[in-house]
Amino acid sequence: MSNRLIAHLAHLEVFTPKPDESLRFYTDVLGLEETERDGQSVYLRAWGEWSHHSLKLTEGPQPGLAHIGWRAGSPEDLDVAVARLEERDAGEGWLESSVGHGPAFRCRSPGGQLHELFWEEDRYVPPPGMESPYPNRPQRYVPRGVAPRQIDHVTVMAADPYGDAEWFRDTLGFRFTEYIVVDEESDVTLFAMVTNNEKSHDLGLILDRSPVPGRIHHFAWWVDTRADLLRAADTLLNAGVPIEFGPGRHGMGEQDYLYVREPGGLRVEVNTGGYRLYTPDWETKRWVPSQGPTVFYKNLEIPESLFEAFPPAEAAAEQETAKDWTPASIP
Repeated sequence: MSNRLIAHLAHLEVFTPKPDESLRFYTDVLGLEETERDGQSVYLRAWGEWSHHSLKLTEGPQPGLAHIGWRAGSPEDLDVAVARLEERDAGEGWLESSVGHGPAFRCRSPGGQLHELFWEEDRYVPPPGMESPYPNRPQRYVPRGVAPRQIDHVTVMAADPYGDAEWFRDTLGFRFTEYIVVDEESDVTLFAMVTNNEKSHDLGLILDRSPVPGRIHHFAWWVDTRADLLRAADTLLNAGVPIEFGPGRHGMGEQDYLYVREPGGLRVEVNTGGYRLYTPDWETKRWVPSQGPTVFYKNLEIPESLFEAFPPAEAAAEQETAKDWTPASIP
């Protein structure tokens, strides 16, 4: 019997100190569609998504994560998830009203991130002229910028990535797919991945030795092919957006990737490829740095900037974290 309770990553709310510039990046360069505005927030979605939004962009004093939204597998699965969270004293109660979806149960994961779990959601309705000629697409395909099909995953910071992965597995039914230790002789986990579906991960967990809870490292958008990823690299560079890392391929998960920073400071990944996980009795895989978890081809160095997370921690804590880390996987 499957323990799965969550269907997929539904949306993120992120903060930006530069709302106008960030919005132009997400709409004109990345190519997302705006669906609604409410107060200091703009709701956005990729062209292939059926939901009202997958990104809520909110003005804030510094870049960071407001919350992660997950859609349950069914109303009954949501009830089970809520009961488990309350048993573990992780719940923060119900949010009865939200733009784009129905009642959501709020909780905190061990890393301090705020999550929302819900079932009911609003479906995207295309405006006149944007109806798709294909019934399995939510809108007409009129690509702009990078034009990702959908949101893919989010990676957050955690004091104990392995323990957090176990918490998501035991509490919410995630599958714990892979992890990497700091070095060959260590049992300290640097990065862990969990998933709710056939992807290698829709949530990543990176070791954080700073005192700041609830931080985010990056979030990723999916394009259909490697050719689309290389086209994305051209599109970003032509728009004056430097590439922080990539294009390349990760060993863990085997996704092709590239990373950039949006104007507010957050790290955004564009990715594609990767294995599809259908094995019901999958055993969690352990990696060491020499096996190429970040760079499948073992031919690139990770830039120092890739160790930064958001909101920024105190400078001394960041320096100590970067000094102690061994470059490893951050897919």
